[in-house]
Amino acid sequence: MKDLFGKAILDYQTGNSPEDIITETSISEEDEMSVAYLFRGYKEMPKIEQKALQLAKGKVLDIGCGAGSHSIYLQNEKKLNVTSIDISPNAIKACRLRGLNNARVENMLKIEDEKFDTILLLMNGTGIFEKLSKISAYLQKLKSLLTDGGQILIDSSDIIYMFDEDEDGGKWIPSESYYGELTFTLTYKNEKEDTFPWLYVDYNTLQNAAHANGLNCELILEGEHYDYLAKITHLK
Repeated sequence: MKDLFGKAILDYQTGNSPEDIITETSISEEDEMSVAYLFRGYKEMPKIEQKALQLAKGKVLDIGCGAGSHSIYLQNEKKLNVTSIDISPNAIKACRLRGLNNARVENMLKIEDEKFDTILLLMNGTGIFEKLSKISAYLQKLKSLLTDGGQILIDSSDIIYMFDEDEDGGKWIPSESYYGELTFTLTYKNEKEDTFPWLYVDYNTLQNAAHANGLNCELILEGEHYDYLAKITHLK
């Protein structure tokens, strides 16, 4: 892994001539993303992210924390105990430079003997599940990290809107796999990252997967563009 996403974050944090990140997926053209967006404050965040931060309580685990903007709000404004993890060493360096007290390079599947009251997975939090076939393994892991009254706050989008309609209003969807399974490619400063899998999950599919793994799933908020925030908890 070249860690280009992390490199962009660290460049921005240290003033090292940051450039836009170019993203491309298996179903969409190249798109530019400003690194500054990853450093946004609470007021600049979408309503879904704001709502998740409002609901966060207790001991928090921020998975895939990126530049750490959600963690910083929870640590500095809500005075919560936040553990921020990302698989990107450069992103974690930036998080520490920004003043996060407990930021570490870690894969969530490797965490042992820790429990959290709130687990955050934001900015398409289902992305790290990679494929629908892996969702149960991730949900079981998340379940093991939750305190009894704990909550997982996760967002995603139903990307069905990105597929063409036929004359009857049906959608042209690839049949060999779930339509939310994409591959992503990042380019930063003319260097290309290896392609990686990324999963978008419609709410019904997420809810079914949660139930199948002994978890409750509640729709908290729908965004303006097929996106949503869900809360997953232990079954009562």
